[in-house]
Parts: sequence; structure tokens; C-alpha cells
Amino acid sequence: MVINTTIIGSIINMKTNFRKAKISEISQIWIILQQAIKRRKEEGSNQWQDGYPNLEVIQKDIEKGVGFVLTMGDAIIGYSAVLINDEPEYEKIDGKWLTDDDFVVFHRVAISDLYLGKGFAKKLLGYIEEFALHNNIYSIKADTNFDNTAMMKIFEKSGYTYCGEVYFRGSPRKAYEKVLAKPL
Repeated sequence: MVINTTIIGSIINMKTNFRKAKISEISQIWIILQQAIKRRKEEGSNQWQDGYPNLEVIQKDIEKGVGFVLTMGDAIIGYSAVLINDEPEYEKIDGKWLTDDDFVVFHRVAISDLYLGKGFAKKLLGYIEEFALHNNIYSIKADTNFDNTAMMKIFEKSGYTYCGEVYFRGSPRKAYEKVLAKPL
């Protein structure tokens, strides 16, 4: 048991990096997304069970420069699309956003099965905050399925506020926003 704790501690303390994905990494990214799609199905969710996301969506993310990977050493351990002011569905929120300013939005967050439950999704969100601040943007918006309790807990622990509902492909989603502090 001590060995397992030591290994887990070593994994958590290893340096991670967040960077733009490369087209040559698409197969590794797709494996991670397929794992997440399977997890959602096993949890009884209809989220990501309609052919989205798919390989074409991920390829477009990377080609547009909005696909990002979370890495540890040479291993890709997570993925997310990160965009600036690019979510038309957010204009039709049933509720109210905290701000009307520029915002970063992220979609398709997925962590490899090998790294689940170790805080890497929260770490990925931290990198997205750094990305926003680097671009002088102080609002981050996101949404998730009503039954994605794991993601909702991460939002709550990370300081996101529930703002209402948005709709994607005919389904309601919980919408969240986090307002970042502007540097003095």
C-alpha cells in the first residue's frame, strides 16, 4: 500500500503542461475522448452518445488552433477545446451570465482513464484560467450535461457560478461562469 501511495504522490507532483494539440496527436486524443464517451454511457448519461464529439470535430479543433492537450512528460493525459468569444448558443441563455465582457469558453474536456480522480481536470481548468488572463480576458464560460455530476463538482470547487441553461443539439445544459480577478 505504501508503494501505491508513493506512486500516486509522484504522479500528482509530476510537472504538467498545457499546449496546443498537434494533428499528429489526434489518435492519442481520440482514444482519451472515446474513454470519456464510454464513461458517460456507463454512467447512464445521454451526453456524448449521439456521435458527438467525433474524430472530425477534434481534427477541426486542432486545425483551427483551439484544441489543447494536458501533458505529463511525453504523455497526453487530457484534452479540451478552448475558444475566445465563440459560442453562439450562449447568447440565448435561459438565465443570466455574470458578465457581458469577452470570455473564454471550453468544450470537450476529457481526461485519460489512467489519470482520473487525481485532480487533473481541475488542473486543466487552471491552465484555461491562465490562458484567459494571458489574453486579458476575465470571464470563463462553460456548460455541461445535467447528469454530469463530476464536472459540476469540479465547477463548484473551482469557483464557477451556475448561470442558467443553454441548449445544444436540442438538449438543455447547465451553464456556468467564473469571473477572474483583474491584476492590480
